[in-house]
Amino acid sequence: MLYDLNIAWSPTTPAHELEQTLRFAKNLGYDVVALNHQISNGSIPNLPNQIINPIPQLTPPHSSFPGGASLPSVSTKPGTVTNLSTTAASSSITTSSSSASLPTVLRRATIIINDPATTNYRVADFTRAYDLVALRPTNEKAFSWACLQVTEVPAIISLDFTTFLGYHIHHRTAMAAVHRGSRFEICYSQVLGGVDSRARSSFIGNVLSLVRATKGRGIIVSSEARNALGLRGPADVVNLLAVWGLGPEKGTEAMGVGARAVVVNEGVRRRGFRGVVDILKTAEGGENLAPDDDGEQDGTGNGKGAGKNQGKQQQQKGNKQQQQGKNQNQKRKNGDADGTGIGGAADGMSKRQAKKMRKEGAKGP
Repeated sequence: MLYDLNIAWSPTTPAHELEQTLRFAKNLGYDVVALNHQISNGSIPNLPNQIINPIPQLTPPHSSFPGGASLPSVSTKPGTVTNLSTTAASSSITTSSSSASLPTVLRRATIIINDPATTNYRVADFTRAYDLVALRPTNEKAFSWACLQVTEVPAIISLDFTTFLGYHIHHRTAMAAVHRGSRFEICYSQVLGGVDSRARSSFIGNVLSLVRATKGRGIIVSSEARNALGLRGPADVVNLLAVWGLGPEKGTEAMGVGARAVVVNEGVRRRGFRGVVDILKTAEGGENLAPDDDGEQDGTGNGKGAGKNQGKQQQQKGNKQQQQGKNQNQKRKNGDADGTGIGGAADGMSKRQAKKMRKEGAKGP
């Protein structure tokens, strides 16, 4: 399965244009996509205002998230599917035959970070409201915070590679973020279209710096396409990444296995208890106890055969303990066949005493 976890969305996006983009992504071979809503640092609501997800739920949830295909979905009306992974008011949609030609759609928020002090306390609220949460730092302080110090580890760290970063991406910082569970994102659509040569050269240089710092590990590839013209086929994307320094194997993994790991991990975090304990299927009914040989059961529901089996087990256990006791009594300390020790000494006599007695016997009267 191929994933594109960044298709640009805004409240002003026309519905027909969005549907055209999703259909084209499905035709290119992408099975799972994510609609990305960029949120600037100044538009984050303060407490106690609730974070609301404005992205519509166009398809049923992914199988890794609550309410997905592999789990029982919660339906309020016939033909209505509820996404339990979000708290948005638009989480209920009406399924239709047209959704079959669309890829599985996730809802993602990308928070632009200028000052970490004004954002850290609301990252957990965004995580509960959206399926995926990404951070886009704009300076070195914000980048270091997103990699090392953020309390709620983001699923994706996305950078605007068309601009001059102003800092180096160090190996220790980048790999610390990867070990914490974050993935770095390369958006190839940033360099396509009407961009100048300065932005294109900055993009290539920044991608090479990221690949050098991470050695190709912990990288996913997305499009960040604003329309269908910004999408490219998987083979074209792999060729572009090979030109930019990422090998074909790593490029294919960035659109498949690596992106799938991000989606599955985020689904487990929302479906399980603290991202560790997960209930796959609840037990149905109680334990059925088999009746005894006579087919009779007592008042507690346990047959007489259960009591007989228990008695046999206790008898076998007693026989085993008795046999072990006999084996222990048969052991001899440095023993011979006649029950004496070394040199015919009786049990309880030390070697020194036996040697002394042999010397006295040799001397004679």
